[in-house]
Amino acid sequence: MVNFKMIEDRPTPKSVYNWRVYIAASMVSFAAVTIGYSSFIETTISLPSFKEEFGLENQSADEFATISANIISVFQAGSFFGCFAGYPFGYFLGRKWGLMLAGMIFSIAAIMQCLASRVSGLGIIYAGRIVLGFCVGIASNLAPTYISEVSPPAIRGRLIGLHDLGWQIGAVMGFFINYGINLHIPKSNKQWLIAFAIQLIPGGLLCISALFIKESPRWLASRGRNEHALRNRAYLRNLPEDAQYVQDEYEDILMALDADRKRAGVGFSSPIRALFSSGTLMKRLTITVLLFICRNGTGIHAINHYSPTTFEDMGVMDTSTSLLTTGVFGIIKLLGVLLWLLFLVDRLGRRNLLLLGSIGGAIAMFYISAYIAISDPVENGSSTLSPVSISAMTFFYIWTCFYGVTWNGTPWVVSVEIFPQHVRPISLAFVSASNWLIMFIITRFTPHMFLSMSYGVYLFFASFMVVSLFFVYIFLPETRQVPLERTNELFAPGVKPWQAHSIVFSKTREEKCASQHH
Repeated sequence: MVNFKMIEDRPTPKSVYNWRVYIAASMVSFAAVTIGYSSFIETTISLPSFKEEFGLENQSADEFATISANIISVFQAGSFFGCFAGYPFGYFLGRKWGLMLAGMIFSIAAIMQCLASRVSGLGIIYAGRIVLGFCVGIASNLAPTYISEVSPPAIRGRLIGLHDLGWQIGAVMGFFINYGINLHIPKSNKQWLIAFAIQLIPGGLLCISALFIKESPRWLASRGRNEHALRNRAYLRNLPEDAQYVQDEYEDILMALDADRKRAGVGFSSPIRALFSSGTLMKRLTITVLLFICRNGTGIHAINHYSPTTFEDMGVMDTSTSLLTTGVFGIIKLLGVLLWLLFLVDRLGRRNLLLLGSIGGAIAMFYISAYIAISDPVENGSSTLSPVSISAMTFFYIWTCFYGVTWNGTPWVVSVEIFPQHVRPISLAFVSASNWLIMFIITRFTPHMFLSMSYGVYLFFASFMVVSLFFVYIFLPETRQVPLERTNELFAPGVKPWQAHSIVFSKTREEKCASQHH
């Protein structure tokens, strides 16, 4: 039976769950708004005004699909390299100033794109997209790392979930801004310039927010700034520096850092050597990378970036209706993420959610693929939606509901929790980079998949979700509310993934309770 009560790894003062830690997590989550808003691009470059500005109006469907895929996918290519840059940014500058610099460069790249015209050609669009992606890659490494390092264990999943909430807010912004532009702004270059210029809002907010957050105590302690680390930890916990809870956490950080130095040594390259020389850490890296392959295999990024094509496959032919249904898709995802971070991720656990999402999502995608194979709505389209088309749309939104509360944010939480502190930043660099590489491949080739595979695209996504069901059950241990310093025990020899959480978590509680009685 599922227990919906918050379970703590140790007796915790209520003041620990305070507004300061929520505000800090919310501020760095502006990094994810920059990612989510990037989904505006596919609809924007499909505007007649954009095509005319850059001489694309006479391109064939296949030629425009290639240009569209290039513009969209270079963002993911930039993000891939940015993830690796996030490690030295975070190591030398810290989480706070690394995010600040990423936000500044992002804003400059957004301005670059607004200067594009027929004279400059698409080159400046490509360059701006690459630089934007590079900054997003840095932020997608640093933001989850920072949140995990300041979060109390009992609400760590919820706070990391704010990062994914920011992603969904940005996506909804992109959907409805395009819808509003299409409805209310006459055909002109203002249509696409407004969409590009709005990127300055999340980029600027990330810069401003980074000024006000407290630097990660873990990073400060790793640099020998212990007094500053203790002061920031006390501030974030809303307790005095001499409070027992703060002192215990501070001592745990110092002990973990000391153990890390003994295992891996000190210096910039030591975590890299430690990661690649450890069989168990490489196993965790492989599991996490495969987890993100499964996440992308649900079809989410194909649908995010090519949603008008998806709705056309289901019989939605009108442009305004397509944009509106895309906006509804974004809102359902946003509400799903809210439900996930407020009520589910720290209560149902990571494994249970992923298993549930795979089952529900696969059923919905199988139905959609069967509908397209039998009805062929593109060939037999009409100006109105038939009852069968409406049923397919219903199953699409059912898929969205399952995805939103499961696979949308849970892999990011797992990727932060599964690695020990001394290799977490570099591990996240590889995990995030692998995610962007998979996204690059999907966004680069999806237009041609839609043109050539028809219902086979959705059958592919459904089959991938079936595979992910078995993968999660066999290989992924539960990480919910296990202290970050004890995640190694989840992978101890002889411990089965489906048993690991109950063993480690029970042991943690017993030790903490025993220490409280002495």
